[in-house]
Amino acid sequence: MNLNAQWIVGFVDGEGCFHIEMNPQPSMKMKCQILCSFVITQHIRDIQLLHAIKDYFGCGVVRRDKENIYCYRVRSFQHLRTIIIPFFEKHELKTKKHVDFLKFRKVILMMEKKLHLEKEGFERIQQIVLAGRKSNSKEFHENSGLDNKVDVSEERK
Repeated sequence: MNLNAQWIVGFVDGEGCFHIEMNPQPSMKMKCQILCSFVITQHIRDIQLLHAIKDYFGCGVVRRDKENIYCYRVRSFQHLRTIIIPFFEKHELKTKKHVDFLKFRKVILMMEKKLHLEKEGFERIQQIVLAGRKSNSKEFHENSGLDNKVDVSEERK
């Protein structure tokens, strides 16, 4: 299967997810582990698409998620930083998923600078994660009056 960048952008706009997870880890400095992943989930009948996307990016894994559901997942910080983020910087998403990507990128860049290991940076990441959860709810969209802008000014320092 021969995929191109714009096809992948459209597919990710509809089916992709930029996920930031915060797991309690008492042994860690901030008592929490931050895990970032790029995920696309599909029914088993379309598993060949997931393998084609994996081949396109040259990283990640395709694994069974549930009974007939499989996902393509990239969790490696290095692959997220050097492959996935540059791809979506060059080939911009067209939907609200672009805002999700900007938040995801902001967290990755903060982690690259080790800001997540300090209280202020960790709390900023928590705010980004909580805002993302709220922004995906219908109630948030109806009552917030926000325009989905993300402050990315400090990312490139």
